[in-house]
Amino acid sequence: MTDENKTFSDREKDAKWYVVHTYSGHENKVKVNIEKMVENRGHVDDIFEVMVPTEEYVSTVGGVSKTKERKLFPGYVFVKMIINDVSWYLVRNTRGVTGFVGPGSKPVPLTEREMRAFGVGSAPVVDIDVEVGDNIRIVSGAFKDVIGSVEEVNTEKKKVKAFVSIFGRDTSVEVDFSDIEKI
Repeated sequence: MTDENKTFSDREKDAKWYVVHTYSGHENKVKVNIEKMVENRGHVDDIFEVMVPTEEYVSTVGGVSKTKERKLFPGYVFVKMIINDVSWYLVRNTRGVTGFVGPGSKPVPLTEREMRAFGVGSAPVVDIDVEVGDNIRIVSGAFKDVIGSVEEVNTEKKKVKAFVSIFGRDTSVEVDFSDIEKI
């Protein structure tokens, strides 16, 4: 299947998130400029989303609390795109952009796990079939390849507490559903 024959949603699945470095304080201007250039030049099939990560916080001045918003990463903008010569050139030459984050001029995409940590994208739905007393193998993280016994299952937090043997002693650890497999 060639790129021309792929539907918009198929192409968006192939897109990755990249980080663009901007002048500090120009993040929102860069976001708007990229969005306008994408729309004007017809590259909606290559650049799908532009985002400035923010968080809300409560500021108390003179006894009055106000909810405010601040940038999580001043000087950076996230762009979900399919990287090619045209899309790279379009973003790189947007006013206020100093470059992509990565070695030299080669942009490095963020992993899905990194983007979920920023609250972007949906966490994969993990259907886990473990109960208290089942044996599991931890498939990633600090306890990779360690076998344990399930002590508690928390479906709300999508975590499992399990006893694992470390240095000959049973130790309780908490592991995400995505980091285990049932034996």
